[in-house]
Amino acid sequence: MLKLDAHASGRHFLHIPGPSPVPSRVLRAISYQTIDHRGPEFGQLGLKLLEDIKRIFKTKHPVIIYSSSGTGAWEAALVNTLSAGDHVLMYETGQFATLWKNMADKLGIHAEFLGKPGLEGWRRGVDAKLIEERLKKDTEHKIKAVCVVHNETSTGVTSNIAAVRKAIDEAKHPALLMVDTISGLASADYCHDAWGVDVTVSGSQKGLMLPPGLGFNALSPKALEANKKATLPKAFWAWDEILVSNKTGYWPTTPSTNLLYGLHEAIAMIESEGMDAVFARHQRLAKACRAAVTAWGLEILCQEPEVYSPVLTGVMLPEGFDADALRKLIQERYNLSLGTGLGKLKGRAFRIGHLGDCNELSLLAALSGCEMGMTAFGIPLKGSGVLAAQELLR
Repeated sequence: MLKLDAHASGRHFLHIPGPSPVPSRVLRAISYQTIDHRGPEFGQLGLKLLEDIKRIFKTKHPVIIYSSSGTGAWEAALVNTLSAGDHVLMYETGQFATLWKNMADKLGIHAEFLGKPGLEGWRRGVDAKLIEERLKKDTEHKIKAVCVVHNETSTGVTSNIAAVRKAIDEAKHPALLMVDTISGLASADYCHDAWGVDVTVSGSQKGLMLPPGLGFNALSPKALEANKKATLPKAFWAWDEILVSNKTGYWPTTPSTNLLYGLHEAIAMIESEGMDAVFARHQRLAKACRAAVTAWGLEILCQEPEVYSPVLTGVMLPEGFDADALRKLIQERYNLSLGTGLGKLKGRAFRIGHLGDCNELSLLAALSGCEMGMTAFGIPLKGSGVLAAQELLR
């Protein structure tokens, strides 16, 4: 077993579904000398970042940047738009949808969970028809918001957000649409304005290729109107104070200055490659990863090909094999980190991340580690997933 102070030769292969590998360019930017967060130089940086980040969310409306994890941005979305006792409709697609629902409960919000029962619901995307049917029954419009996860990191499912917006509109319901794209942003195409999202939640440590530490709320005019009536307690998360300071490029509290340097560099890298090219690269790598899983004769966690995630691939192990023990073996032998199975999937599945600063050779190295590890672990494989992925990528 590797000790914390032990040296493992070569690079560490980080292929969990986030935090993702941080590029050298971003690390160098973060290492710049910290400047006065009330000085004129920082104000210029703040104004530029607040404008640039809108292009990543594909919005013309404000995007708030917090010094927080994505979990903090979840809370900000809820407390800035809702009041105690408000009824919200949330859709169960996996562990992160569940955690967001648990947070709503703790805040005194009545969160109704919709979805298919058991593990079956975790292996499929959001069924917009179920949302439409439920909203049509809410003739008194007691439901104040619909909350869904765009890319469910625990399962490798990317749901159709435009279909959810259409369902709300078909039901002629005034509920806000709130979306978690913490792992989807800058890896899977996302359109805050075009899809009619009211609050989009995201974080820095996935497709944006930064360390953890920045959370985001992208807003709509409707969300800003709801904010005026929301009475849940908020201080650090309060949109109104932040938006006033942001007008001049500043924050009302001390921001994560050096992470903002990194964000500036990450946006430049994404736009230099081109956002469409970034999305195409993620789709290509995901397809190769799924080809490998199929060649191994194993089961892809997501059961709906139309919602396969470009961010990660979940792999189900045969009965009798402990996925966490397999991950431990692979990490110790090959210095490769894979995502654990979460919640209902604990010990039953592992996850391969192929997001952010990842290319063909990075993915092939990870697949090689998986293949060697599974062979050493005694899992019977049908064929070589590495060769299948190589064939596709050629």
